[in-house]
Amino acid sequence: MTMQTTTFEKDLSARQSAKAAAHTATALSAGVTGVDQPAANRGKTSIADVVVVKVAGIAAREIPGVHDMGGGLSRTIGAVRDRVPGGRPNVGRGVKVEVGERQTAIDLDLVVEYGVTITDVAHDVRENVISAMERTTGLEVVEVNISVNDVHLPEDDGDHSVADSRVE
Repeated sequence: MTMQTTTFEKDLSARQSAKAAAHTATALSAGVTGVDQPAANRGKTSIADVVVVKVAGIAAREIPGVHDMGGGLSRTIGAVRDRVPGGRPNVGRGVKVEVGERQTAIDLDLVVEYGVTITDVAHDVRENVISAMERTTGLEVVEVNISVNDVHLPEDDGDHSVADSRVE
């Protein structure tokens, strides 16, 4: 009796081996070898998890109403890091992903601007992330879970002038 490996078992096996590797990657095509194969099919394509994180982070930040991403501590550390000369912003802050062989699930932590409709922003972020991910990586997005951690108020920017003060 021969046993066939189910898609779930393959996906689970891929996740387990991916977690064991230091730099995990997802195989999008098994690839074949041989000069008799079409050029586009010769070889294997893999996408590192960090690529999925960055694509999702950039796509989420493109939506109007998203002020920042990440929890309080990660935003604080990120603010310090952004001020260091030569430091680059972390586009992956606030993004967690789980990547299988052909699918991905994404969790986002957002800070939205005061005055926007949170459900509308979440809808737009979800649409943009799914579209960018499927277009860029070819991975099927199973779900995009959004957690709104904070609301950015206009006075949080620290641009207070004496004229704005109610008392003298």
